[in-house]
Amino acid sequence: MNILIVKMSAVGDVIHTLPALNAIRKHYPDAHIAWLVEEAASDLVAGHEAVDRVLISGRKRWIRGLLESGNLEDLKEAYQFIGTLRDTSYDLILDFQGLLKSGVLIGLSKGGRKIGFGKGMEHMEQSYRFLNERIPAVSMEHHALLRGMMLLEALGIPSNEIVFDLPVHDQHRDAARDLLARHGVIQDKQLVAIHPIAKWDTKLWDDEKFSALADRLIEEFGANVVFTGSPTDHYAIEEIISAMKGNAANLAGETTLLTLAALYEEAEFVVSPDTGPMHLAAAVGTPVVALFGPTAPWRTGPFGSGHQIIRAELECSPCFKRECETKKCMERISVEDVLDKIQNLGSA
Repeated sequence: MNILIVKMSAVGDVIHTLPALNAIRKHYPDAHIAWLVEEAASDLVAGHEAVDRVLISGRKRWIRGLLESGNLEDLKEAYQFIGTLRDTSYDLILDFQGLLKSGVLIGLSKGGRKIGFGKGMEHMEQSYRFLNERIPAVSMEHHALLRGMMLLEALGIPSNEIVFDLPVHDQHRDAARDLLARHGVIQDKQLVAIHPIAKWDTKLWDDEKFSALADRLIEEFGANVVFTGSPTDHYAIEEIISAMKGNAANLAGETTLLTLAALYEEAEFVVSPDTGPMHLAAAVGTPVVALFGPTAPWRTGPFGSGHQIIRAELECSPCFKRECETKKCMERISVEDVLDKIQNLGSA
């Protein structure tokens, strides 16, 4: 049996689909399972023991190349990718994305049963039109991870176990420890990781508060504090560290997704707004102190027990807006609020 899972992005969304992958593998132990994913999150899938084949789309890179320079090589690569997508006829194609970008590729793929949620889910962008079997829509107020499992339940695939099994191996753990050593992080002190950057401007907390929080963690907990982020986050994190009294390590741009997961395994806890690394920490079992403003933690919060959510509880939150003149929902969160939640870790 050939099965194709379609969940292309983003990092957190792909992480939320890993339990569904494991449930499918348990139900169909001998199936050949392929996963269609975009480049940014592909490391989470490529080494996963439940996946037989990974189809990696360079959609964003192809579009950028064509728009910026008219690069025909990008067009050629996209055409070749479509050929690869269509080289197999799948018995079961599952749309866990529910967006136009996934719907179009499902429409182009070869398969007998193309299954996903039907009309009625938010932000679907008409993706259901590319399906030939439509599962009745479920409420968006369910957590994103559980919505994926509910899709499986409707197909008769048991989904009572939540298993991530991130493909983190000894080589990633060794790389994480080497990275910490290069930055002078002392092994016998408590390690705390802070991931301060998110793609939405409305999810960001004040840099000054991150600086003050890091200093308090050093002073009151005797912690080693490291900041994580992408290569483009390096300068912003340097600004945060430069405003501190104490010392912290800037690891932005120095980790792969799997090395970052291994690093979070070493941490006592992780502080983060609603972003992919927050879900990465939760998936490896590390407690998360999550700062939420425009989004809903019951929909996209760190999954599992032992985490702490901080919200200002304003009437306008969650608004799911990427832009806001005031950003009061994040500004109302104080350093003391975060420290209080840190004290409560493990009690949730």
